[in-house]
Amino acid sequence: MSLEIRKLEKLTGNPTLAWGRNGYTTDKIFVVSAIEAGSTFEFSLREKKQSYTKTWNLSEDDIHELNTIISQGHSFGAYHENELIGWIICDFRSWNNSLFIESILISEDFRGQSIGRLLIKAVNRKARNLQCRIVELETQNTNYKAIKFYQEAGFTITGINTKLYNDSAETALFMSFDLLI
Repeated sequence: MSLEIRKLEKLTGNPTLAWGRNGYTTDKIFVVSAIEAGSTFEFSLREKKQSYTKTWNLSEDDIHELNTIISQGHSFGAYHENELIGWIICDFRSWNNSLFIESILISEDFRGQSIGRLLIKAVNRKARNLQCRIVELETQNTNYKAIKFYQEAGFTITGINTKLYNDSAETALFMSFDLLI
């Protein structure tokens, strides 16, 4: 397969319309337990067998927002025969010297072929060049495969937000990758 990872330029239209289903299906999730006692706060994760499906569609407004982030110049696309088949869109955050992965998405036909790993490596290189201290991201506790993928790529869970999403079944997990500068 001829695959090229290169800087992502402005999206024209919505390429995800041809990428198949945007979302995930799993038979396993992470259950988040949070305990607050006085000035102590603890949370734990445990795997649970539970089916969960999430699907989303990107609107014209979503594409506009992504293009605003892409214009910073820290995002990458995966190209097969010069056609965009995946992306990792990153926001540089000077206030905490980090690169935040806003979106990573691969065309359904190309998932499971290590393209996500190549995109993460490109972002980590970019973050090192920017002298960032970390690469950050946020995902849902229900996105089991993504969490495992990020952990295999060296990310660790650094926080939670139990109120971020409208869907009370979902808890936001924040993950980061420490860069050795």
